[in-house]
Amino acid sequence: MKTLFRILVFAFAGLIVFSCNKPAREEERQNVILFIGDGMGLAQLCAASGSVADALNIERCSHVGLMKTQSLDNYITDSAAGATAFSTGHKTRNSYLAVDSTGNPLKTILEFAEDADLSTGLVVTCAVTHATPAAFIAHQTGRENNEAIAADIVKTDVDVLIGGGRKYFETRSDGRNLIADLTSRGYTVPDSVWQIPSSLPGKLAWFRASGHMPGALNGRGEALAESVRLALNILSNNKKGFFLMVEGSQIDWACHSNDSLWLVKEVLDFDKAVGEGLKFAANSKNTTVIVLADHETGGVSLPAGDLKNHTVSIRFSAHDHTGIMVPVYAFGPGASLFTGIYDNTDVFHKMMHLLKLEK
Repeated sequence: MKTLFRILVFAFAGLIVFSCNKPAREEERQNVILFIGDGMGLAQLCAASGSVADALNIERCSHVGLMKTQSLDNYITDSAAGATAFSTGHKTRNSYLAVDSTGNPLKTILEFAEDADLSTGLVVTCAVTHATPAAFIAHQTGRENNEAIAADIVKTDVDVLIGGGRKYFETRSDGRNLIADLTSRGYTVPDSVWQIPSSLPGKLAWFRASGHMPGALNGRGEALAESVRLALNILSNNKKGFFLMVEGSQIDWACHSNDSLWLVKEVLDFDKAVGEGLKFAANSKNTTVIVLADHETGGVSLPAGDLKNHTVSIRFSAHDHTGIMVPVYAFGPGASLFTGIYDNTDVFHKMMHLLKLEK
């Protein structure tokens, strides 16, 4: 009996030593895909939903919250300050990009992700130097400084950059050719999708237009959804995780113009891109999708509609942004973090938590 007891003691001790010396399994990184429908309030979503027979992809998101949108110096935010709240967790002045109220740079979530060896990407339907994408990658006190923003972009290590704005890199007032700079830094800079190798050797900067991309009514096709699919194929090669921001940029412009048809087409186009993100997230099991707006534009209401014919009457009360809260939709691990009512700066902290990034 004593011999059996000694054997059991030594065996248990051996198990303790083995378990203590066994290498810890590296914690799997999360991926975050942030979809920003610029100017997309609840009424804009309802207008698009009421115009089609099938449910929107966004409706698959299991958790919904409400977000306050005010900037540091104005009840009505602009896209620069709104995106800066998402990208840095700080409020700033309207027109400022990832800088505080005195112009000091604020580190963005994209930069935190790069420092942690995560892959990063930006996909938009405007110029990549426009306010929303710029707030994730540039540091400027003027959102209109497109050439300075382009120079900031070249200094970063963003892995995937897709949108318009080639002219701000190529035909510049200072004579610099930033396309050549990108190429020298290992970027593939194609003129068309056919020039993108199936196995990309490095990073991708695809300028799909000289300025902004065409609108959804003017021949853009499904470029946004296709670009999201391409970006996800590239970024998912990094097993440490990735952060991707996607913007449906022209929803805002349609609302500024009080153009009902354009508005609906842009939201439906954006929803197709969201569908690509949700499909990826459903298959990956470690990806969180967040869908929100930086603000509402146009003061949209829906005074009438026809359920049988899938038509809605859209009424605008403004040509500019409004200060109402906007909905936030989330899908995947940690989606419950995005329920409730919170400030736009809280989105940054929630995403940092999901990506396991530290300030």
